[in-house]
Amino acid sequence: MRDRLLAAEKVTAIDWRDGALYLLDQRALPFEQRWLAYTDAVGVAEAIRTMVVRGAPAIGISAAYGLVLALRQRLADGDDWEMALEEDFELLGEARPTAVNLFWALNRMRERLLRIKAGDDVLAIMLAEAEAIHESDREANLTMAQLGAELIRRHQGSEQAILTHCNAGALATGGFGTALGVIRAAYLEGMVERVYVAETRPWLQGSRLTAWELAGEGVPVTIGVDSAAAHLMKTKGITWVIVGADRITANGDVVSKIGTYQLAVNAMHHGVRFMVVAPSSSIDLNLASGEEVMLEERDVSELLEVGGERVGAGVEAFNPVFDVTPADLIDVIVTEKGIVERPDAAKMAQLMCRKRLH
Repeated sequence: MRDRLLAAEKVTAIDWRDGALYLLDQRALPFEQRWLAYTDAVGVAEAIRTMVVRGAPAIGISAAYGLVLALRQRLADGDDWEMALEEDFELLGEARPTAVNLFWALNRMRERLLRIKAGDDVLAIMLAEAEAIHESDREANLTMAQLGAELIRRHQGSEQAILTHCNAGALATGGFGTALGVIRAAYLEGMVERVYVAETRPWLQGSRLTAWELAGEGVPVTIGVDSAAAHLMKTKGITWVIVGADRITANGDVVSKIGTYQLAVNAMHHGVRFMVVAPSSSIDLNLASGEEVMLEERDVSELLEVGGERVGAGVEAFNPVFDVTPADLIDVIVTEKGIVERPDAAKMAQLMCRKRLH
């Protein structure tokens, strides 16, 4: 399966070359494939903040490379580069604080920095660490794809209809994707008849990004408005809802794109299995439950403007980016360390003690 997934790979969103970080501008898709080059941490932080790059794993990878760019500049500036670099850690960490992968990647970079010895090539070592973070995420996705596909085979067999939300594909990760990695693997194994994609307002990551990724690989895709999810489950034989996650807390609560919670409620009502696919770097054992997560809200203009024109004059708007899906609504969490069915605090703690499966 791994070789078939590698052979089918078509989409990448992050590329380090010639001393610069190149990001595929996800705001322009699917109309234009536009790559933007970044040579400093300020630019990378702004790219994260403005959604040039999005998806928790991709944000973390980009931040790691952003720190390399910052380090290069601080070393060129001369003395006290370590103290000055703290400003760059803070700048990148504040770009989009809900995704725990961002802090995981920055903490891993900090830990590697602390092991630097006199005479070491600091820049080369830190670039190698950022590249290792990138490759590690890609490999984790390959492992999760195979685990998730086998789970689908075990529970329901072939020719299934799957519903997904937002974009948890190659665009959101170091490659292949989390939720979409599982869907890709299941499709290659002949187990998927059609994928239904919620358009995911207000940024339309489903209709712009997920549908584009899957259609480019020949996977049958149908886009539906977010509010059609319950109707789809009732009438289209949906067997699985498969989503990614931006953070998973110690008790198995899942923080993901706004609208995920209501999908889980609808799935339970209709007897549809609910799968969350995320690397272990998305698991935050420091937070007991999703109630402790500070959920990001974005500018209300995303809701109150259409084509640059104001709508809903004289009204307020509420524009949360994420919601919390309680663990008791989740059938299974798939990570590169293994699978947790009916997650709770004890099972999540046990999972994090395991080694990676690849």
